[in-house]
Amino acid sequence: MDALAGLLEGPRARGAFMIRACFDPPWSVRVEDRAPLTVMLVVRGDAWVVPDSGEKVRLRAGDLAVARGPDPYTCADDPGTAPQALVLPGGECSYPDGRPLNGSMDLGVRTWGDTLDGGTVVLIGTYLWPGEVSGRLLDALPPLLTLTSDTWDCPLTHLLMEEIVRDEPGQEVVLDRLLDLLVIAALRAWFSRPEAETPAWYRAMADPVVGRALRLIQDDPAHPWTVAGLAAKAGVSRAALARRFGELVGEPPMSYLTGWRLALAADALRDTDDTLEAIARRVGYGSAFALSGAFKRVYGVSPQEHRARGA
Repeated sequence: MDALAGLLEGPRARGAFMIRACFDPPWSVRVEDRAPLTVMLVVRGDAWVVPDSGEKVRLRAGDLAVARGPDPYTCADDPGTAPQALVLPGGECSYPDGRPLNGSMDLGVRTWGDTLDGGTVVLIGTYLWPGEVSGRLLDALPPLLTLTSDTWDCPLTHLLMEEIVRDEPGQEVVLDRLLDLLVIAALRAWFSRPEAETPAWYRAMADPVVGRALRLIQDDPAHPWTVAGLAAKAGVSRAALARRFGELVGEPPMSYLTGWRLALAADALRDTDDTLEAIARRVGYGSAFALSGAFKRVYGVSPQEHRARGA
């Protein structure tokens, strides 16, 4: 598995919140849903995304933005427009004063706003629960990233426009997979840009020495790696690997190995019904007890608690 594939295998929507938002100006929606990840694709018109901290971004037709939670933000026709609606956890909506909207902005199947033929149309997909997106991926993303239509052509726009308003059996599953594909395609394009703020280990993959060690760890995390063993495979001394690895990745090789093993275990706890013992063996721990102790030190909860939260 290459580094990017390992990073992007994380998004797996389960009953994601997906809508087509249609508005005429002035409009403004305050988002406080604490969702781990939200993607916004502008189909018609333009929109501003205004984080509480950080630079506001203007999106035009064909542009896409990905917002990493849980920080709130506002979407509007203009940064100065006061919010007219509030999006809360679980996709609940209310007026800014707290009164429930009670469906007053519903325009049909997964369609929301003030008019069906609005000058602005945005397709929005939200992963509602932390377990749907791996922590490794979220840690690698900035709070808000954008792709403009002049640098990236979304391959799924027309299909999403057709599917998001369908009311067919199994439609939620179809939309979940389309959202996963959209996010993966967008992030793959974003990671390929030189200005992308990729994690240090991802950049270090280009180094002939450290990249070799990283690939060995990622491809076979269950192997009983040591710094000396990795150095021998990379063709350098133990001291040389330790020094260069620390400079490029920002942590020692064994610390990175531990983090990688635990991240894989966290994903397996979320995505499979495998026993803790089986997961421990697969990621390089000698027993479920050893994995459980390391997991709780890093994640602050036991593997069982992590699995229960994901469920």
